[in-house]
Amino acid sequence: MIKIGKYTEKAHHISFIRDEARMFVTDAYQETNIQVTQKGCVELLVGMGKEKVTLRNVKELLACAAKKMKVHQITSYQVDMEPLIRETELSSICLAVQGIYEGIYEVLLPGETEMELPEITITGIKEFQLSEADAFCKEGIVLGEAQTWARHMVNAPGNLLHPMDFARTILEKMEETSVSCELLVYSKLNAMGMHALTSVGKSSENPPCLLIMSYKGNPGGEVTGLVGKGVTCDTGGYCLKPANSMMGIKGDMAGGAAVAATMYALAKQKVAVNVVTAIPMCENRISTSSLVPGDVISSYSGKKIEICNTDAEGRLILADAVSYLVKKEKVDRILDIATLTGAVVNMFGFSTAGTLGNDENFYQEFERGFEKSGERYWRLPIYEEQEKMIESEIADIKNMGRDYCGTITAGLFIRAFTEEKPWIHVDIAGTAWVDCPLYAGQPKGATGAAVSTLYYMMKEKE
Repeated sequence: MIKIGKYTEKAHHISFIRDEARMFVTDAYQETNIQVTQKGCVELLVGMGKEKVTLRNVKELLACAAKKMKVHQITSYQVDMEPLIRETELSSICLAVQGIYEGIYEVLLPGETEMELPEITITGIKEFQLSEADAFCKEGIVLGEAQTWARHMVNAPGNLLHPMDFARTILEKMEETSVSCELLVYSKLNAMGMHALTSVGKSSENPPCLLIMSYKGNPGGEVTGLVGKGVTCDTGGYCLKPANSMMGIKGDMAGGAAVAATMYALAKQKVAVNVVTAIPMCENRISTSSLVPGDVISSYSGKKIEICNTDAEGRLILADAVSYLVKKEKVDRILDIATLTGAVVNMFGFSTAGTLGNDENFYQEFERGFEKSGERYWRLPIYEEQEKMIESEIADIKNMGRDYCGTITAGLFIRAFTEEKPWIHVDIAGTAWVDCPLYAGQPKGATGAAVSTLYYMMKEKE
């Protein structure tokens, strides 16, 4: 457990110091050192470097410190936050707690037991700030739990998390909240005309489904729609992925995991907003019923889609989910998030996600969200020539543009199904997973990308 408390001499503790030698925060893990005090307690000293500490740095510092304590098998200690609060703000406690969760994270297979949290007391809080600090601590715990849960889902092997397994995992978790859920199965989706989703999903013996979740924290207020891609196994279909990229195909549902974890956090924190989410879930495999290039399929919106590339399946299933939220749920605005294109990785690597948007006010809320979370996003332009790239001669639209502008044209394909609602597209193909961690404390594998950003974005609506 993590809590706010007072400093005790006879306890292991973490202290943050201003190092005279210039040191980057991301090197803090290598620069930390353990020593034993006269009281016989372990003290972990963490250098903060010369430059001013930011909210993003706070998360990194606590992640590497918690990881170091874990290495030394110290499961009960206190953290002196006073130096970090002095350089940032009291809300840094929330990010510090998230950092602790990140630092102690362990990959678990579905069904394995979660490790017990260490007993951590956050100290260095002024008396008059204790109540507010406790609220930030509790918020950090909820976000830490949500992000950890998202990581577990994304790290799960494809053979242990088929589409219906993915849905059941989320349904079970939502029983702890006030979120209402509806699961639409394959037969229902076919009857509804959701053929963009079912045309991809029918390639597998594990049937597709669509999970709809609703949270009403502000009855009568504006409703935001969140859509997350939930492809639990993506071979690329007949446009088969190269062998050296196959190990990552189990994580093609990170957008769906982020949306589910965000809903969990919003509901647990009772944030006064209204959100409806749609997570289309399926596998993209090769079979006699798989799509092939040149096919033309229908969709829930009524638009006909020309298939140019079967590995551009994510935008197909997102199109039906977006259409559902717009037409059936009558959402006022919509954000879709997905591990969608390799093009975004070529642009930004593994530190920054690409975004598109058509509404300035909505996008400003998203910006405030990632300023609080410390995650990195970059908005891409939209021009007429890019819109023309997905025009089809035999259908209403095609699912692939040229060999360039891939991230933009993928987003524009989804925008075609929003019926001009305020819209944001987020491509986390590069940030949802890392093989070589970039930051102190960052785990290898799933990162839990976008969970805290989406949470803070929605919190701006309160």
